[in-house]
Amino acid sequence: MTTMHIIAMSSGVLKETPEGALLKDYILSLVDQPRPRVALVPTALGDPAETIVSFYTAFPSDRYEPSHLALFSRTIEDLRSYVLQQHIVYVQGGNTANLLAVWRTHGLDEIFREAWEAGVVLCGPSAGGLCWFESGITDSFGPTLATLSNGLGFLAGSFCPHYDSEPARRPTYTRAVGEGLASGWACEDGTALHYHGTELAEVVSGAPGAKVYRVERHGGEVRETPVSPRLLT
Repeated sequence: MTTMHIIAMSSGVLKETPEGALLKDYILSLVDQPRPRVALVPTALGDPAETIVSFYTAFPSDRYEPSHLALFSRTIEDLRSYVLQQHIVYVQGGNTANLLAVWRTHGLDEIFREAWEAGVVLCGPSAGGLCWFESGITDSFGPTLATLSNGLGFLAGSFCPHYDSEPARRPTYTRAVGEGLASGWACEDGTALHYHGTELAEVVSGAPGAKVYRVERHGGEVRETPVSPRLLT
């Protein structure tokens, strides 16, 4: 039976940081391939050249089969065939609202669901983590954080990255949940949520001391329940 994986992170793996390296190894451990096919999807940043270069540096061709999917200067005609050939799809962070709009225009929302159900590992930081949920907190609409309610909905509930690194995230998220946003998960940088299908299977971290929070509305109040992730080594 095919295992469906989504890894939602707060921070990514393209920069050479200790926590990024540990999270990268964790993702790769889910694929039993000697030279896995890994695709970068940098839509949320507008397909910038510097991010694409960083990706190929992080996933050199002597160990991986790296490629990237550009949609602003699209060169791949058969998106479905391309995506379904991958072992891992890595979605870079950026503007979640723009990412969702562009994906839906190109039909990638349905293609990614098919790939997920076929066992392709879907993962990414920030916008690359939020996009798979129903809703969450984003800076997509300007300098002020706001709610996003039209995520792909592969995963139920809401998601908030950068819970420790951006001071406005915590009060914005807890207030939004109190006002009716679906309960969900808040991740500090260096942490990740690993879903098997639609169920949370594990919470991990490459950063010592980093935490994840379950944020829920109970009656008239919002409760934060801290979760200590398994520290990767």
